Amino acid sequence: MTHCKHHHPHDLHAACCGHDGTEPGFDKGRRLTLDMLAGGGLAAMMGAFSSGFPTPAMAQDDDVVRIGYLPITDATPLLVAHAKGFYADEGLEAERPTLIRGWSPLIEAFVAGKFNLVHFLKPIPVWMRYNNDFPVKIMSWAHTNGSALVVGRHTDISDFAGLGGKQVAVPFWYSMHNIVLQYALRANGIKPVIKGEGETLAADECNLQVLPPPEMPPALAARKIDAYIVAEPFNALGELKAGARMLRFTGDIWKNHPCCVVCMNEQVTTAKPEWTQKVMNAVVRASVYASQNKEEVAELLSKDGEGYLPAPAAVVKRAMTLYADHADYTETGAIQNHGTFQNGRIDFQPWPYPSATRLIVDSMQETVVAGDTTFLSGLDPDFVVNDLVDYQFVKNALAQYPEWMADPSVGQGDDPFTREEVFSL
Repeated sequence: MTHCKHHHPHDLHAACCGHDGTEPGFDKGRRLTLDMLAGGGLAAMMGAFSSGFPTPAMAQDDDVVRIGYLPITDATPLLVAHAKGFYADEGLEAERPTLIRGWSPLIEAFVAGKFNLVHFLKPIPVWMRYNNDFPVKIMSWAHTNGSALVVGRHTDISDFAGLGGKQVAVPFWYSMHNIVLQYALRANGIKPVIKGEGETLAADECNLQVLPPPEMPPALAARKIDAYIVAEPFNALGELKAGARMLRFTGDIWKNHPCCVVCMNEQVTTAKPEWTQKVMNAVVRASVYASQNKEEVAELLSKDGEGYLPAPAAVVKRAMTLYADHADYTETGAIQNHGTFQNGRIDFQPWPYPSATRLIVDSMQETVVAGDTTFLSGLDPDFVVNDLVDYQFVKNALAQYPEWMADPSVGQGDDPFTREEVFSL
């Protein structure tokens, strides 16, 4: 254990995306932008904005809560706060959250001021703030755990060493998924590489490629890839619909890791502190509710409930609740540390532990990615910890909902606001 201080491919694709297997509203221009974001690194994509980010529209000057999200369980607190009326209870008007099917258009919409409350993969705001001088702030964590690595049943992969000579998809170069995967590969003597189609792959090399999450299950079913690592519910969907087999949960490697974080524009939080506090009160309350009522929340968010997520209730429930009590996971080694970690498949606590931010910034500088990484040079993790994250609003909200400390992902010890990062293969 390491303690760190710092059915058919086409039909399946159609179910995940549009009826024809494309992402609705996702034209070639936007797809090119996403490819730049994924393949060329974050800086390459936003280089397309020739003069950097435009001045935001302050998400309009009214006080309506406008939420943008991707169809993954990472967005749960933002969605539950709307579904359960928690924003309204704070005296806020909130539009129904808008589902966006890619990180690139969500970033663009947030920058343009269309949304004032979003969730991003944690490295995205790191890049936005320090490479492009955009005033994004991390306000809280959206969840903990909630991701996994699945392998195709057409493979004989039984451990990370078995990924040598294989093709594995990640959702983004700059993601917790890529960080954890490469940590596990290196620990098992496998070298993560990025090679083009047709290039020779050595037996001790694992070739990585970026795929949007909805494309992963159909690619696995079609045997175009051998494995993928991603957020839920696409692991559960892969298990039920794409012949995927669970290899390892990421939360069983990095104990209670963050993935997506709740973000706002610092110009808004500075100009409207009372409004911001009400928003965060609702988000924290929703996190507590989701932690205490996972099965109900899964049904609520699914397409069989209120339809925030396009996946069926059975898939979302599996993604939120099926874990250590499932014999297959413990017998095959997909879960190995539950006895000490005591976490869930996905958990919900909103406190943004500084230790995890520091570890992510450090890890981003040593993880193999495609494209230009110059924005990382000289990026001081301690500075980022104190500059990127706004701790006060979430801490005020946590004081109102002390039940947050009952979530299994809260740090143990005398101070629930500090913890030591734990990795264990």
